Amino acid sequence: MPTAAPALSAGLSGVAQKIDRAERLSVEDALALFLCDDLAELGRLADRVRRAKNGDAATYVINRHINYSNLCVDDCLFCAFKRKPGEAGGYTFTLDEIFKRAEDLTRLGASELHIVGGHHPDLPFSFYEEMLRGLHKRHPRAALKCFTAAEILYFSEKFGLAVEEILSRFKTVGLSMLPGGGAEVLSERVRKKLCRDSKGSTEKWLSVHRAAHRLGIPSNATLLFGHVERPQEKVEHLLHIRDLQDETGGVLAFIPLAYHHENNALGKLPEPTAVERLKHIAIARLVLDNVPHIKAYWPMFGVKLSQIALSFGADDIDGTIVEEKIYHMAGASTPQEMDEPALRRLIEEAGFRPVKRDAFHRPLFLKSAS
Repeated sequence: MPTAAPALSAGLSGVAQKIDRAERLSVEDALALFLCDDLAELGRLADRVRRAKNGDAATYVINRHINYSNLCVDDCLFCAFKRKPGEAGGYTFTLDEIFKRAEDLTRLGASELHIVGGHHPDLPFSFYEEMLRGLHKRHPRAALKCFTAAEILYFSEKFGLAVEEILSRFKTVGLSMLPGGGAEVLSERVRKKLCRDSKGSTEKWLSVHRAAHRLGIPSNATLLFGHVERPQEKVEHLLHIRDLQDETGGVLAFIPLAYHHENNALGKLPEPTAVERLKHIAIARLVLDNVPHIKAYWPMFGVKLSQIALSFGADDIDGTIVEEKIYHMAGASTPQEMDEPALRRLIEEAGFRPVKRDAFHRPLFLKSAS
């Protein structure tokens, strides 16, 4: 006799019915998902939504990361990347060093350059403009995904320029899109605990992305989970992103990021388990009905778990990376680079169809071998 389908838990039964009717999940629904222990059913629901949106495709990008400096005036408790001026391990790349590292774009055939750094106390505004201008001139076909909203807010305060002016000037010299970092958790209690008022409020973070979208600069969005946040604060975060997307339509992808506990001032908290990581991927896919892509960022999730995440709502695994410092300084043990054949193999082994994309999630077709 065929095995009967498992009965849904009370918390997921209503969610499943809403998904069947293509209805938006409520605050209460989202909280029920975080409180639910039925990981298998969460995965099944998220996979259903994921396949309806993206079929059996799982995307990747040929990209390169550059973290231009880890010198930072802020004191975020969770950060293992930052160094104060004069502190051992601090560094700042010159423009020539940045341009030299970016030469990998040609070797890789990369379509995306991802650049973020600390809130540097001394670099002039011209440094950032010349960085973008020089990179765009040397690599006009590569999208420049640079500077988190937190960095933009810092530039605004430091240089006395409006956010809109900064973004407009950066776009003129080559900026293509914003990464999603600096969001951490969009809850004032958590932000004060983690960042001690150094990264701006929830509304200020959202205002940077809102301004970027008005200027035709798309962005990603992130959530850093697994530290001092509460389930209702993560719901608040997801709904802020969903509301922003309703308003602007400028969010390309959402990336849940698992907290790494090494080498920071927050303390040796337990890192999120594999179950918790998959749960956040699935919930993001279910709640963020208007965000087209959910990313399992393999340097943080790990290769094997990223493969599993493709069946829990994720449809993208990021890319070649080449040189990632922020998470590895916090204890990540994953490789710093993965080549294209390995990315495709990772996706195929997970039972999905690999699709090469550009920074804007547009498919790129592989060249014929002939």
